[in-house]
Amino acid sequence: MGMGFRGTVTDAPDFDASADAETLYNAMKGIGSDKEAILDLVTGRSSAQRQEIVQAYKSSYGKDLIDDLKYELTGNFERLIVSLMRPQAYHDAKEIHDAIKGAGTDEKCLIEVLASRNNQQIHDLVEAYKDAYGSDIEEDVTGETSGHFNKMLVVLLQGTRDEPGIVHADLIEEDAQVLFAAGEEQWGTEESIFIMLLGNRSFNHLQMVFDKYQEIAEKSVEDSIKSELSGDFERLMLAVVQCIRSVPMYFAKRLYKSMKGLGTQDNTLIRIMICRSEIDMLDIRECFRMCYEKSLYNMIKEDTSGDYKRTLLALCGGDDDLAGEFFPEAAQLAYKMWETSAMTKVQLRPTIRPASDFDPADDAQNLRKAMKGFGTDEDVIIDIVANRSNEQRQEIRQAFKSILGRDLMKDLKSELSKNLERLIIGLMLTPAEFDAKMMRKAMEGAGTDEHALIEILVTRSNEEIHAMNAAYQDGYKKSMEEAIQSDTSGRFSQILTSLVQGAREQGPADWDRALVDAQELADACNEDSDDMEIKFMSILCTRSFPHLRRVFQEFVRCSNKDIEQIIKQEMSGDVKQAMYGIVRSVKNQPNYIAERLYKAMKCIGTDDRALIRIMVSRSEVDLFNIRKEFKETHDCSLHEFIQVETMVGDTSGDYRKTLLMLCGGQD
Repeated sequence: MGMGFRGTVTDAPDFDASADAETLYNAMKGIGSDKEAILDLVTGRSSAQRQEIVQAYKSSYGKDLIDDLKYELTGNFERLIVSLMRPQAYHDAKEIHDAIKGAGTDEKCLIEVLASRNNQQIHDLVEAYKDAYGSDIEEDVTGETSGHFNKMLVVLLQGTRDEPGIVHADLIEEDAQVLFAAGEEQWGTEESIFIMLLGNRSFNHLQMVFDKYQEIAEKSVEDSIKSELSGDFERLMLAVVQCIRSVPMYFAKRLYKSMKGLGTQDNTLIRIMICRSEIDMLDIRECFRMCYEKSLYNMIKEDTSGDYKRTLLALCGGDDDLAGEFFPEAAQLAYKMWETSAMTKVQLRPTIRPASDFDPADDAQNLRKAMKGFGTDEDVIIDIVANRSNEQRQEIRQAFKSILGRDLMKDLKSELSKNLERLIIGLMLTPAEFDAKMMRKAMEGAGTDEHALIEILVTRSNEEIHAMNAAYQDGYKKSMEEAIQSDTSGRFSQILTSLVQGAREQGPADWDRALVDAQELADACNEDSDDMEIKFMSILCTRSFPHLRRVFQEFVRCSNKDIEQIIKQEMSGDVKQAMYGIVRSVKNQPNYIAERLYKAMKCIGTDDRALIRIMVSRSEVDLFNIRKEFKETHDCSLHEFIQVETMVGDTSGDYRKTLLMLCGGQD
């Protein structure tokens, strides 16, 4: 990205290795060690200088500095300081060795290290590994991995990629066509082409190939990989593609995952902060700020503690939440992201499809049997309801009435309870009835669930909003618009009222108008907050999504800022959340919904209403895409996450079982 040096750790001026060795020796002398002195010294020297200190320590005291540090320090702080004292290649070698020699292979570590290092770093790693462990890294990796995953790792371990800047102009079109054919035809025979091209061509060359691919396929290379591959091979190929697009962006995402998943992954955090501190930490910070709601500095501050935290923050350098505009490079990246988003045609995939050999009368009889007499057979109910499409469920409701003269909903409500009841009833309602009910629930009683109102209204089409309005009027004898206006106030209420009209424009982007819209938004950023909100609302609530993608792309050019950034900085409260929801939905709706799912399960005590709302309403629309986005953002499959997060309070396991059936595969 940036020109010149982009690290945060540099050579200390007036460096004296023996004096530093003595400082460290004194810091560890006697009872307890002076950790503050140790961390200040170690983070204040470059990697090369640290090697001289290790040497000077041995010369002066006849002892191994790393052994002494290990003896004196503990926990993550020890791991971090000791790792800083090793040469980078030896640290990489140790990470790979631990990843394959520990209990179970740590594939994520293999992927991260081998996908992101340049040729020189790979050669140094191979040598360091041989020196440290007396064995051949390629043989060791091959012993622990298999299939295409293994082949691609072997290719990366050769360190024979074309050097940056080498572009075969005559091959760009051809490479893109070959990749397209390999991905579209049928996978199985053609993975080797992906391996060969993505493993050998230069980053610059492949960036051009990916642009060409996007034109031909009308979707990104990443989308093809997500829909065609799975498991570790999918993870590895995605990592390679992300590194080709932007190494700092790749590391920003890895850092976010390391602190956002199930518990902090300290190994990953340590590995990246050390490895990049003298290379591109400034660029990583910039990418982090662009993608997430806070700076890397603040995220580390919230997620870690003590001397470990202080050391990480020293490697991180400054806090970007205090800074304003983007570096030009980051603005280019933001522009590119919007452009990709605008060009991509996402194929939405459900996880629930209509059952074949469907017999509503048969289902109705079996449901009745499951609920008759003493006790309820939940398994039968779950099995029928979760394996039918919504249209089929409506036929079952009708058959239940026609054949048995009973109301299926009433029977289910009296037989089931708690979350399982909410989930099954949600599935049995029509999408419009369910949406109306969820809107109602978000507004009734004390407190309003603003997040739910926003999420529903920014993710539904005009048709879905009209159907929801009708169902609301029908079910609650009051218009949804009135309900919103009596339950919310001010600008937020106006935004929701605008959205509930279901009058968003349809159709593709109008380029000339997009330029005007973008300029108006950029100008509005200098107005007072009231005028700014009104202008944003008039554009964000009315234009079509494809049009807004172009508007937001041009906005970066007009203002040198990203629209999300502005909303986070300049707006507050519910208005900010609503605007942010629209922008996230426009950018990548499945990703926005995946984020909502994560938040529903991550708060103290799961927000089951949100979990049910999303799993039910998206299962026949785009839950497959949401799953893929979830896995990519959180390094953990949605399936695994639901399993872990719904353990508590779900004594019978029926609720969880139903959610997992809706979720579908394990990715």
